[in-house]
Amino acid sequence: MVHQDKTVSDEGLAAAQRLKEEEELGLRRPQGPMRYTVPVIALCWSLFQLSLSSWLLLDSTYIRSIHLAFGLAIVFLSYPTLKRDVTIPGLRWLGEKHTIPWPDLIIALLAAGAALYIVLDYEGIANRVGRPNTRDLAVGIFLVLTLLEAARRVIGPALPVIAIVFTCYAFFGPYMPDFLAFKGVSLDRYISQIALTTEGIFGIPIGVSARIVFLFVLLGSMLDKAGAGKFFIDLSMSLLGRFKGGPAKAAVLASGMTGMVSGSSIANVVTTGTFTIPLMKKVGYPPKKAAAIEVAVSTNGQLMPPIMGAAAFIIAEYVNVAYIEVIKAAAVPAFASYFALFYITHLEASKLGMKGLSKVDLPQFFQVLRNGLHYLVPIFLLLYELIIPRHSPDLAAYRAILVLAVIMVFQHPIKARIWGGDMGEAWRQGFFDIVNGMIAGARNMVSVAVATAAAGIIVGVVTMGLGGLITNIIDTLSQGNIFLMLVITALASLILGMGLPTTANYIVMASLTAPALVTIAHGQGFVVPLIAAHLFVFYFGILADDTPPVGLAAYAASAIARSDPIPTGIQGFMYDIRTAVLPFMFIFNTDMLLIGIDSFPLAIYIFFMTCIGAFAFAAATQGWFLIRLRWYELLLLLGVAAIMFRPGFFAHYVGIDNHYLSYLVGLALYLGVMALQELRGGNTPHSA
Repeated sequence: MVHQDKTVSDEGLAAAQRLKEEEELGLRRPQGPMRYTVPVIALCWSLFQLSLSSWLLLDSTYIRSIHLAFGLAIVFLSYPTLKRDVTIPGLRWLGEKHTIPWPDLIIALLAAGAALYIVLDYEGIANRVGRPNTRDLAVGIFLVLTLLEAARRVIGPALPVIAIVFTCYAFFGPYMPDFLAFKGVSLDRYISQIALTTEGIFGIPIGVSARIVFLFVLLGSMLDKAGAGKFFIDLSMSLLGRFKGGPAKAAVLASGMTGMVSGSSIANVVTTGTFTIPLMKKVGYPPKKAAAIEVAVSTNGQLMPPIMGAAAFIIAEYVNVAYIEVIKAAAVPAFASYFALFYITHLEASKLGMKGLSKVDLPQFFQVLRNGLHYLVPIFLLLYELIIPRHSPDLAAYRAILVLAVIMVFQHPIKARIWGGDMGEAWRQGFFDIVNGMIAGARNMVSVAVATAAAGIIVGVVTMGLGGLITNIIDTLSQGNIFLMLVITALASLILGMGLPTTANYIVMASLTAPALVTIAHGQGFVVPLIAAHLFVFYFGILADDTPPVGLAAYAASAIARSDPIPTGIQGFMYDIRTAVLPFMFIFNTDMLLIGIDSFPLAIYIFFMTCIGAFAFAAATQGWFLIRLRWYELLLLLGVAAIMFRPGFFAHYVGIDNHYLSYLVGLALYLGVMALQELRGGNTPHSA
């Protein structure tokens, strides 16, 4: 049994939990009968989504419309207009958090109705494409406004502001300077495309959210309610806790497992960090570094195949490739980045002279595995469905949810039978776990549904004819230099990501910059696959979660560790530099994305050498290998990283015919630095 360190105050844990609840559940906690309103709607939403994967057949436009209606209703019922309390008589409802005021009830009903309008008058709207009547315009305008307000309430002002800027640009383009001039659109065309077709609000992003993402979020929530989160943590501690810096290594493993299905950096931090941060402090990590390690691993959890938060499915739709191809492309950089983070925790432990936890402080591996083995069944089933028969992601998730539901029903009665207990209470507990998991899954989906719909406004404006103009603007800003263009794109993704959820940030940047990256690179003689451009944007959107001054994951972790959030975020970003370098590398070295690589042994070879490059880069940035690095050893390790990340460039430079042989040069150099360190005194005993 893992015990929490007593030095961590209850206030810190409570503050981190509040951040998680505000992100997932909103600020409003109604009392009395009103408290059942949102849970009932959320439960109905989950049942509707499960019906779509089993017996209910609907047109995709209907599905997207109903999906958004549920999301908007829950937002206006769960999130007050203002976060602060309002004391002005007659306006107190703007900040009401203990009941659902009538104005918000009315807005919720009207917003849901506006989202359903495209369904209610489907044939009429189809017959009036491009020629909306007055009612179409009124409902469309109301839908856009309420969606922007819902996005402001649930994810902050950044996305609505960007959407408003693009909307204004669409109307006022003809009056802009020549460099920025755009032919502009009419109100009829704007509303038709944004609110009455599947090219705006009801476009691809919310389609993926409704068809696929919901089920994976639901699976993650039900796993959490079933108790899988605690199982992952205990399993990680039992495996890695006794090694040098063991709690940090366990945090990497546990957050990697939870991050696969969570898709939320803050949820990862609170779920695993509550246990791992105190233990990291116990074995000697300073509070700032303990929190920063948890931030880095929780943020990177969204990189991990097969789920990658919600973005893997949207990438597949945008790039028009099979989902399994996205997973294949993402595998090498994601796992190399994660193994490098394991290595960083070891380097930090070595610098601080740490030891692992004693055996008595750790759970027993086989006992933990025996007690929680059933939690792995739905995960293995999901992986089997996705990889072997290659069923659709929604079908795979649906079947995994069904198996998990059976497990949740029977796990408590079986334990009651073995250990003794009230069987009636055990059956009720299983039933309530399922219901609560379905409610939590729907509430966790609110931000994704609203974000994908609001991002659809931006996508819709871009498809009106702005795409070519944006390419020209980016080309002008970068002066035709692809390296400068990559830097501009990365910085824009980081800045946008400070105010946007990862999924929304990816959708916006993918719409604006991914096609431009491919086009401009082609003009300079570089071949950048579209999936590489999309993954580049995705990586930097994720890194924004721990980028100061806004990185919310850092605030949650620092609350638990009792450290300053800004230095914690900076330290977390320093750990994640290895992740920031990889996208620049795979743009020019598509072997890292296994594009055109069909040989399994060759894929393993590339993966191994990429890991060596990531280890070398991590050691260089930490200033430590076996012992502290000297300046020439640091330069040599950076050289190893450069060779491993860009073997083709090195092969061309030195005249090697087969660029795969370059990896062997890098490996020899890596081993040479290791030998130098051994000779200087690095051969003292140290733990793995």
